[in-house]
Amino acid sequence: MTQQWSTPGWALAVVLALGVLLLAALVATGLALRGVRRSAERAEAEARAATAQLRERLEVLERRLVALDAPARARAAEEEFVITHLGADDVVDETTARADGTSPAARPDAPLFADLVLRESVVQAASLAAGVRRALGPEVRHRVRLEMRREVKRARKQRRTDQREARRAAQARQRAGLDLSREPAA
Repeated sequence: MTQQWSTPGWALAVVLALGVLLLAALVATGLALRGVRRSAERAEAEARAATAQLRERLEVLERRLVALDAPARARAAEEEFVITHLGADDVVDETTARADGTSPAARPDAPLFADLVLRESVVQAASLAAGVRRALGPEVRHRVRLEMRREVKRARKQRRTDQREARRAAQARQRAGLDLSREPAA
């Protein structure tokens, strides 16, 4: 048994045309990538050249700086030793540095200090007002009233109990006193 495959001619032409278009697209993409790659290589070469020029300029400047700085270093070494920095602004050394490695805070100007104090006072006053408002709220007043009633009832009950015990103790002493007085008479 033989099988024959028959395809219409137009379908074969369409597949062939799509293949040619795909091949053309691949070639165009390859050419575009080659152009992009060449421009990137040129940009990289220009960047390398610019970097080399900057390094040369930096080396020249460093040499000049070292040449200018050498006499200043020699003069600084010859200056006398200063123990304090009285009057100097923002000087931090091992004597003024704290144990944790931080330097002491600079003093704020008068307006800034007043602003800080005022803000802190306003915050404290606002928190106090909020606390008082909460403490004088109806729920808290009701709870305090109930606790006071409970405490008054408990105190009354305790007083009655104490009075009963005192009365019983007095009666017991009185009976004991009467009993003692009867025995010698007998």
